[in-house]
Amino acid sequence: MKKIILVSISILFISFSVPEKINKLIGKEVKSVFDISEFETKTVTIPSNLKPKLKVEINEDNFKKIYQNNQLLGYYYFGKAFGKVAYFDYVIIFDNNLNVSKVKVLVYREDHGAEIRSKRWLKQFNGKCVNNSVKYPDNIVGISGATLSVKAMTNAVNNVFKSVNLLKENSVI
Repeated sequence: MKKIILVSISILFISFSVPEKINKLIGKEVKSVFDISEFETKTVTIPSNLKPKLKVEINEDNFKKIYQNNQLLGYYYFGKAFGKVAYFDYVIIFDNNLNVSKVKVLVYREDHGAEIRSKRWLKQFNGKCVNNSVKYPDNIVGISGATLSVKAMTNAVNNVFKSVNLLKENSVI
């Protein structure tokens, strides 16, 4: 009985944590954005009263503060969005003022729409603040042949903005 409980808890823990491969990709992007070789992360604790109000799930695994030498450099959010038939993984890196420094699609699992991985297309999110709203086609340009992926990515970023802005307004970050 104890073995079954231990195995169940282990599976539960593994299923909610960010895979090591993804953590390495996120680390590479953080180092690139802030032009640093080492950094540490700290978790952000979300008050239970705010969790139901968030547009995306934010937890201690997917939203982190980024520090170097005890100085806050920024934050990152790791998420998944659903394209046409599959999920893709992405990261949004914010500076310490909650302006977007970089959006990167880490893993794309579909046959069509992969053009959203393009640095050129993703750069249009850079500089946006969490109190901004992004919407296709109003202020985000599309990509021919990748409309569903463009909409999915834009909606995902917009929902992260709304959620992080709520945390900011409630002095969580």
